[in-house]
Amino acid sequence: MQFTATTRSVQGTGASRRLRRAGRVPAIVYGGNAEPLSIELDHNEIFHALRKEEFHSSVLDMQLDGKGASVLLRAVQWHPYKQQVLHVDFQRVAANQALHTKVPLHFVNAENSPAVKLGGAVVSHVVTEVDVSCLPADLPQFIEVDLAELVAGQSVHLSDLKAPKGVTFTGNGDTVVVTAPVSAAAASEESNSEEQK
Repeated sequence: MQFTATTRSVQGTGASRRLRRAGRVPAIVYGGNAEPLSIELDHNEIFHALRKEEFHSSVLDMQLDGKGASVLLRAVQWHPYKQQVLHVDFQRVAANQALHTKVPLHFVNAENSPAVKLGGAVVSHVVTEVDVSCLPADLPQFIEVDLAELVAGQSVHLSDLKAPKGVTFTGNGDTVVVTAPVSAAAASEESNSEEQK
């Protein structure tokens, strides 16, 4: 994904306020072998880009004053109650250096799982993104978690997920990602049928 930025010459609170009034967003890009650089972005362009999931989990192509650079989105500061982006942080990435970032999880086939169809369980997504380490070229936009085999009362842990080629999960393998607790209604139904036997 690509976005446009320009170098910001003036800094400080007053300058940032004037930028925002003009429909611009102050931002910073840091990391790599270069010094941190103050930049500015078009508010509408960045506002719409931030609404896309892949903008948060992809290596981005920043066109800065006509030159391309690969960056990762690191932080966004929003206005407390207005639909307004106040500040954005980007980190430069090098093709040959591993990066550490979060990638969203996409859950599929939960409605077809035995937990839901047979057990009447409600599937609960405990974690919606995972920490990964990989080279920029291997960074996935998301990781798919297939819940077709999930049984009521069972949990899926981080160690159960298959990492894409070149990607390593950096979190604790015991972390619960998804759980399918047996619902109270299903549990009482089961105990009633046991009593009738």
